[in-house]
Parts: sequence; structure tokens; C-alpha cells
Amino acid sequence: MDAHKLLDSYTAGERKFERANLHQVNLSGTNLSGANFVEADLSGANLSQANLDGCDFSRANLTDADLTGASLIGANLHEVNLIGAYLCRANLQESNLSRADLRSANLTMSNLLGANLSEAEMSGADLSNANLKQTTLIGSNMIEAELRGADIAEAMVTEKEMTGTSVRISVSHKWITWAGCR
Repeated sequence: MDAHKLLDSYTAGERKFERANLHQVNLSGTNLSGANFVEADLSGANLSQANLDGCDFSRANLTDADLTGASLIGANLHEVNLIGAYLCRANLQESNLSRADLRSANLTMSNLLGANLSEAEMSGADLSNANLKQTTLIGSNMIEAELRGADIAEAMVTEKEMTGTSVRISVSHKWITWAGCR
């Protein structure tokens, strides 16, 4: 499915795009709020500045997707693949990222206020200056995740995440080169 067909369908009232092949589609700046992308392939897609509030991306593939500045308020990203994705300045407030794979994802300056990141895989992710207030991090793996400047006030974690058994905070990345926010 290409961008034009998806946008025409969305404008006509369609919201179900389960299992759609949207590999490398450019949907930058579009409004797709409330759409269902369960198990869709959005790898390499450009969703920067898009309104994706309330969307369901459960088990979708968003590997290397660009979500810079996107709004995903209340979105369901349960078990989503966001390996290497760009989420700089993305608004993920109250979103469900439980069991999400965020390895090497760039979440610099993202808003994750009240988000559920329980059991998320975040090794090597960059969460510099991110808002993690009231975020649930129980059972998450944050080995070598960058948290410099992140606000984790009132975040829900267990001793396991904070003792270094599962988490090492602000460890330098020796094997990841960040392109930074675009």
C-alpha cells in the first residue's frame, strides 16, 4: 500500500490497516489518529511530525522508522519493534510500550510522561533529556541506555532495575553513533 492509497482510505473513514505493507512510506506531517496498524510493516517509514494519537501499533515493525516530533499520545505500542527508530521530541505521553523493542532507538527529548515501558527492551537506547516522569519501567532492560538529563521523577521501578543488575545509567555508547535529532 502506498501513502496516497492509505491517506485516501483514511479520509474516507477507514481506520483498519492491520498487516499493511507500508515499508519506507512517507507519511510525514499527516493525521492518522486512531488508526489500527496492528502487525503492519512500517520499517523505514517517515512518520515525522505525524499525528498518531490513539493509534494501535501492537506487534508492528517500525525498525529504523523516523517518528521525530510525532504525537503518539495514548498510542498502543505493545510488543512493537522500534529497533534503531528515531523518536526525538516525540510525544508518547500515556502510551503503552510494554514489551516494546527499543534497542538503539533515539528518544532524545521525548515526552514519555505516564507511559508504560514495563518489560521493554531498551539496551543502547538514547533517552537523553527525555521526560520519564511517572513512567512504569518495571522489568525493563536498560543496559547501556543513555539517561543523561532524563527526568525520572516518580517513575515506577523495582530495586532490580536500579541496582545495576538490569540497568546501568548514563554509560557511554562505544558502539553506537547517534546522528542526533533531525
